[in-house]
Amino acid sequence: QTSSIHQHDRQQLVYPKMKFGLHSLLLLLLVSQNDAFTTTFGRNKAFAVAPSSSVKESWSVVAEDGVAPASATSLGRQSRLSLLVLNAKKKKGNKAADAALAALDALDEQIDAVQEEPLSLKEQKLLEKKAKKAAKKNNNNGQKQDPKAAALAALDALDDDLDAPLSKKELKAKQKAEMKAQKEAEKPAAQEEPPAAQPEKMTAKEKALQKLLEMEAADAAMASAQPAMDDDTPKLSKKEQKQAAKLAEKKAAKAAKRAAKKAGIDLDAEEVNGINGVPAEIMANGDAPAAEEQAPPTPAKKDKMTLEDKIRKERPPPRIRVMESAQPGFVALRLENVGIFFREQEVLKDVTWGVQTGDRIGLVGQNGAGKTTQLRILAGELEPTTGDVVKSSNDLRVAMLRQEFVDELVLERTLMEEFMSVFTEENQILQDLRDSEKELETLGGEGDPDKMQEILDRMQKLQGKADAKGVYALKSRARKIMDLMGFTEDEGNDPVRSFSGGWKMRIGLGKVLLLEPNVLLLDEPTNHLDLESVEWLEEFLRQQQIPMIIVSHDREFLDQVCTKIVDAEGGICTEYDGNYSRFLELKKARMDAWNAAYNAQEKKIKEERQWINKFKIKQPQAAKQRKAKLEKLMESEDYVKKPPFTGKPFRFRFPDAPRLSPEVAEFKGLSHSYGNGETLNRLFEDVDLFVEKGDRIAVLGPNGSGKSTLLRILMGKEEPDKGEARIVGQNVVANYFEQNQADALDLDKTVIETIQGASNGQSYNELRALLGQFLFKGDSVEKKVRFLSGGEKARLSLACMMLRPANLLILDEPTNHLDIPAKEMLEEALQHFAGSVMVISHDRYFISKAATTIVAIEDKQAVKYAGDYKFYMEKSTHVKEKVEARYVKGVDRIGSAPIVDLEELVKPKKNFGGAKTANMVSRKNKGVKNAKRNGVS
Repeated sequence: QTSSIHQHDRQQLVYPKMKFGLHSLLLLLLVSQNDAFTTTFGRNKAFAVAPSSSVKESWSVVAEDGVAPASATSLGRQSRLSLLVLNAKKKKGNKAADAALAALDALDEQIDAVQEEPLSLKEQKLLEKKAKKAAKKNNNNGQKQDPKAAALAALDALDDDLDAPLSKKELKAKQKAEMKAQKEAEKPAAQEEPPAAQPEKMTAKEKALQKLLEMEAADAAMASAQPAMDDDTPKLSKKEQKQAAKLAEKKAAKAAKRAAKKAGIDLDAEEVNGINGVPAEIMANGDAPAAEEQAPPTPAKKDKMTLEDKIRKERPPPRIRVMESAQPGFVALRLENVGIFFREQEVLKDVTWGVQTGDRIGLVGQNGAGKTTQLRILAGELEPTTGDVVKSSNDLRVAMLRQEFVDELVLERTLMEEFMSVFTEENQILQDLRDSEKELETLGGEGDPDKMQEILDRMQKLQGKADAKGVYALKSRARKIMDLMGFTEDEGNDPVRSFSGGWKMRIGLGKVLLLEPNVLLLDEPTNHLDLESVEWLEEFLRQQQIPMIIVSHDREFLDQVCTKIVDAEGGICTEYDGNYSRFLELKKARMDAWNAAYNAQEKKIKEERQWINKFKIKQPQAAKQRKAKLEKLMESEDYVKKPPFTGKPFRFRFPDAPRLSPEVAEFKGLSHSYGNGETLNRLFEDVDLFVEKGDRIAVLGPNGSGKSTLLRILMGKEEPDKGEARIVGQNVVANYFEQNQADALDLDKTVIETIQGASNGQSYNELRALLGQFLFKGDSVEKKVRFLSGGEKARLSLACMMLRPANLLILDEPTNHLDIPAKEMLEEALQHFAGSVMVISHDRYFISKAATTIVAIEDKQAVKYAGDYKFYMEKSTHVKEKVEARYVKGVDRIGSAPIVDLEELVKPKKNFGGAKTANMVSRKNKGVKNAKRNGVS
């Protein structure tokens, strides 16, 4: 064949037969009137040959199943070397296709062999020189070229002046290289741009518009990156276009996330309704601002939802409901499925119980169990997190005597003024009437008639309100309550501060009764009360027909007054009929049955699991069925839950006391009295008392006898009328716990801040360990003091007192607001205290465990009993009869005070080395060596 075929030469060329390695092929090429022609041979294979005017002919074969190349005619009109591109859909590693390509290469070599005009040596050198020059130029530009790019550059060097079309493979390679370069160029610009904030939620319409815009942007970028293509460029199918759009969308999302992560922005927390902060409607209209003009989005921080917030969101809100068709005179107040959550802490869980006419309910439980919280819900002062409060009528009146009722008293008022202060609305009406009368007097007889008529009309309205409220009978009501509480008419002019703690309790209770409540709530009413005051209160409450709820830790008081007990434990409340003694019996039987059922259930579950583990391979189907049955049981209501655990007992020790002299304190000829100028109240006379090292003295006496005054004089808080009380020992360090020590705490501080303020160089870990001993653990140390119960405040005050080592403890009613376990642990701590103790308390059980000496103020004299409380009862017959008559069935009776030998505890144990279990082996043949030694086979 000649080296070139001209367009107007129509001559027939005869191609010889050529043999290939795979099989012999007979190629017949006929020259038609067109410049390119096709012929078919073999099995449905089409070939196209195009002439070229290049120096050297290069032949390629185009193979496509039954279809000739679409642009063969256009290829014939090109002046550069014709490239015949393989469009067949072949896979990598196809042996048949590789063999066909090898055969075509051999055909090309044979055609070159018959060429009449080969390349000259000069032309070959020129061609190599141009290829090297192009490769060097690309390397200098720092661009990484792949073999396809080098081949393209070499082909361009063959004919710089001519424009030749590229093959489909070469076009794809070139487009890929240009897109890669464009992406690298856009990468630094994308880093400088503000990160795109993804919308949190988009409508279906916005999502569709966004996807369409991204597809159009991808198509535009593809069109700008590609050169003008000829008709032979293959078009992407719809499926390929969708895949390309999806891939571009994923890459854009990943790039936005990376950029947002570098900028420290959480895309999930952003609340944006469009793309990059632009609404979807604006993006659809093409009015989106440029990226440079968009302000960077401000990250929105979301607060973590607490358990309380989640419960409020999931459950219906709390309600106050009124009973339907309640009978006249019937009074009821009830909690139904009430739950209380304070941030992450669950205090009450689905509590259901109530009080009605004729009930005197005792609400018992450890400190922090939610007793006071339930009273506040019933009084309408606190809204529960979930549940309902059910009342018998809309106008139900509920009155509450608080733990801190003393704080509500104004000490400068007289007794009558304090009782009258309850009638707030009535007192305002009387005051308005007095003001109107004064205003009328100032006008006189020559005043403005219209003004006078206005005042008279106002006075008439006020007088009508006064008659309806019965304001002129208020003083008679107050005198009646004063008499009921045990006050005389002359004491009505005495200041409130002149009364003792027991009589102040009567003032508080009288103020509550003046409100004429339908339901009475009493929170720790026996605090600060002596035995006589407690007996009076018991008798008074038994005579009342008002339904009442009482919170108290005085077991004897509850046993004498209550007809029903509600036990708050583990956030759950359980009702028991009967008094406190009956409650103890029923609770013990219930807990025993609960523990027995739970233990039997756990034993059965353990055996079932062992069987499943044993036969899960041999009998997989049976094991699977039994496992499903077990899981169903554990999720059902028949599953017995674990009984509540009371927790770790309250335990602490006072710091080691400094060395103390044998003489500690002395009272000599001490006398003191109170008075208002007209009357004089003598507390005690000629008190002589000596306190020695190791004494644990309890000061007893009725309310108002001067017990607290005696200790205040010793600590220098008051001056006596006569005599002296002073600390006479050397190196005496005293800690004084006042009766209302908890009231001196700063309510705005947290628990940990309070203990840190009272610390004396202790580390944070030491303070947390101390708070843990007082049951302040976890997040409870961050609770503010104002949200603590009375018992929790008392424990916090004791913890603060423990931080300073002392050898003399002066404790004025430390057991107020403490529950029974806390009292028992305080008893144990005082038993192990190495210094001297003076304590005041009305809790006879506490005194019997903590004190070894009794000082009783009797007939204004301090009488010392050289023995414990049991010894004092044997010496005082009337006291013994009262105490024994109040014993609670199921509770230990008063016994002798335990004696702890502190020197024996401090004495170090002898240790001669060796293991602790030495000489304790009972089985001589245990172990291999012993068995061999003893001849056991």
